[in-house]
Amino acid sequence: MKKRKWRKKKMKKISKKIDEEGKKEDTSKNEEKIKIKEEVIGNKTEEDYEEKESKEKRKKEIEAVVNIYTSFNNTLVHVTDMSGKTIAKVTGGMVTKHGRLKANPTIAMFIAKRISEIIKDLGIKNLYVRIRAKTRNPAPGPGANPIIKSLSREGYKILNILDTTRFPRGGPKKKGGRRGRRP
Repeated sequence: MKKRKWRKKKMKKISKKIDEEGKKEDTSKNEEKIKIKEEVIGNKTEEDYEEKESKEKRKKEIEAVVNIYTSFNNTLVHVTDMSGKTIAKVTGGMVTKHGRLKANPTIAMFIAKRISEIIKDLGIKNLYVRIRAKTRNPAPGPGANPIIKSLSREGYKILNILDTTRFPRGGPKKKGGRRGRRP
């Protein structure tokens, strides 16, 4: 909008100069000045401006939440939108046939690759990551870090990484009896 106003003002100034000098000079010189005027203004129409405005609106980047649950037996990745609706869900069992490899870091990379293929189609660029380990575990399983690493390599911007592992605050009694587990 500002460029149009600026060009209109510029056009008026140039047309005034042409009118003043046109009275004094030949018509051939006026034609040259009209060509200069067209060059200054350019040949852009209102449609070109509308296209630029619509492209700016489309550039809004969509965000999603990646919930990663990693135990020492399996890895689950669940992608939701910001309201909590499921976009994609991939587990270790969906990627490999071998049960013992479900918690493997290499399988976690394949999980992340599959997730990124699904997300790319929807135009999601920014991710919030929530990592969860088995309740009471101090550290997540072996699949958490490779998933984050491979998603960032795929070109996604990771905005936040949050550990949402649950741990009891007192709660019910642990199993094992009064004297604990014995060999």
